[in-house]
Amino acid sequence: MVFEESIVLERPFDEVLATVKQEFAAVGFGTLTEIDLQRTLHDKIGKEMGRYVIVGACNPTLAAAAPDAEPLIGVLLPCNVIVREVDGQVSVDAMDPGLMATMTGDASIEPVAAEARDLINQALQRIAA
Repeated sequence: MVFEESIVLERPFDEVLATVKQEFAAVGFGTLTEIDLQRTLHDKIGKEMGRYVIVGACNPTLAAAAPDAEPLIGVLLPCNVIVREVDGQVSVDAMDPGLMATMTGDASIEPVAAEARDLINQALQRIAA
């Protein structure tokens, strides 16, 4: 099962991370959280791994509409975008919001998920350009 949209870039990690936040903001997603998983796991359990940052992105308009359609949808919010090192490149992976509709089985969430998917794909295209 594919549950993400992905692009792979040959640019510096920090540049890609900044571009992710900038381009997601350009299509209406603010950054609610940023988790440096590499640093957190190193500090907590001594795990060594490549760079890996989870950006919790939120589009307020869609976030406001989603609970109206499905009150428990909050367990799937915000939309997570990961920026991670993979074999000398940087991968940007975003959750497919269509999963919200699939997981809930609630057709009323489908328009919100479809709009979110469209905006996420726009952001990824802008990042890849």
